[in-house]
Amino acid sequence: MLNVVHVSKSFDGTAALRDVSVRAEAGQVLAICGENGAGKTTLMKILSGAIKPDEGEILLNDVNVAVGNPRRAIELGIHTVHQELSLLPHLSVAENILLGKWLHRKTNWIVDWKATEQRAAEVIRDFGFEGVDVSSRVSKLSISKQQLVEIAKALVGRPKILILDEPSAVLSVHETQKLFRKIRELSASGTLVVYISHRLDEIFDISDNVFVLKDGAGVLFSATASVDRDTVIKAMVGRSLDAIYPVRQPRMGEVALDIRHLSRRPAFDDISFTIRAGEIVGMFGLVGSGRTEVARAIFGAEPASTGEILVSDEKVLIATPADAIASGIAFVTEDRKRDGLALDCSVVENGGLAAMERFAAYGVLNLARRSSVVGTKLDELQVRPRGLSRPVRQLSGGNQQKVVLAKWMLVEDTRVFIFDEPTRGVDIATKVQIYRILENLAKAGQAILLISSEMPEVLGLCDRLIIMRAGRIAVVLDRDDFSMETVFAHAAGIVADRTMA
Repeated sequence: MLNVVHVSKSFDGTAALRDVSVRAEAGQVLAICGENGAGKTTLMKILSGAIKPDEGEILLNDVNVAVGNPRRAIELGIHTVHQELSLLPHLSVAENILLGKWLHRKTNWIVDWKATEQRAAEVIRDFGFEGVDVSSRVSKLSISKQQLVEIAKALVGRPKILILDEPSAVLSVHETQKLFRKIRELSASGTLVVYISHRLDEIFDISDNVFVLKDGAGVLFSATASVDRDTVIKAMVGRSLDAIYPVRQPRMGEVALDIRHLSRRPAFDDISFTIRAGEIVGMFGLVGSGRTEVARAIFGAEPASTGEILVSDEKVLIATPADAIASGIAFVTEDRKRDGLALDCSVVENGGLAAMERFAAYGVLNLARRSSVVGTKLDELQVRPRGLSRPVRQLSGGNQQKVVLAKWMLVEDTRVFIFDEPTRGVDIATKVQIYRILENLAKAGQAILLISSEMPEVLGLCDRLIIMRAGRIAVVLDRDDFSMETVFAHAAGIVADRTMA
């Protein structure tokens, strides 16, 4: 069905794709993977008509087609779900799902809103997702529900080719499994699904073939069943990754963070736990469990209504993020583009954003000192490309995340780091690098709260694990008690034991 032939694309003299060729048949699931900056998104944008290749051809059913623009792609049956949501937040779910396809009354061009909402509800039901009110405004939905709306929008009209770019990045395990069932249903009906993901477990679960890009070139194409995880990782990063997770040998000190009976109903209620210096404590739960809400309360972004927060045995009053920073708390948010970065500002401006006082004297910012200190930290974290003056939005997702990490690592006297989904949307090599950063922070005596939807991540990194369910702590597990089955059973409410941290 799809044949990409010798496609190349450059931006400002830098090659994003170099002589890429790959083909896929109707009814298959083709996984495309590679490090950040490998060329995955560029290839996807060419297929979806967002950009044109400099060289090469796109063939559909052996016919050379000029995709040209997104409208032409849709006419050809190519529907795309981009990693960056393209919803209109001020419109309803139904209006977004049927954008450009609103139903009209038979006698005139007046939109039949009732019929439009009914059709959108049918799409949602067919998708298998409940709990999405098609009349509600998209801006009021959680990020995971918005992603479901984005996918549902692409399914209208039954695509011949469906391109999914990191579709599960913000979905729960349960929602991801529903998505996989829909993908299998589509492929069984003859749809070609192109699945782009950093999550190797998903690739091996859902795909028929895997195509690996490295530095803009195709380096591996194989039936998924014929390769193993290590082969794919080596193709992506050019080397084997013997140990993805660092070996934890924690040397714990005194209690650095003490949370006592924190509540902000209905988001969460009666949350109590401690984290010691040098300890990595994980927080896991299904979507809606209250994990992120607890983190935002501790940081003062959405303060708790009752309860106490103690840092190094000293009670602190945190009403704003500035209070949290002054108390020695740093927060790497789950949505770096919305909450972690000023996208139109430069890399160096973002890197120094949380440590302005460090670079100022008598109210005057020392730009040379800021560039030197921030540049050194970014070099240490291997942020690429090196240019400090370029807008941070021009960096890949993984390099943007490193800038966020640098921003908080440059704040002096930080004692507690909160990481909310720190590896979302980054490649395996960057993940490993972030894991080493967490390990080194713990070795240096920092207390770390790690929130993650990836169960292998929390099991591989954490010394203890807090499991949230319905806004409360369901159980706290020691490392010796970790297992995927136990964690999921508590998160899903299959068991109901509860202990205090």
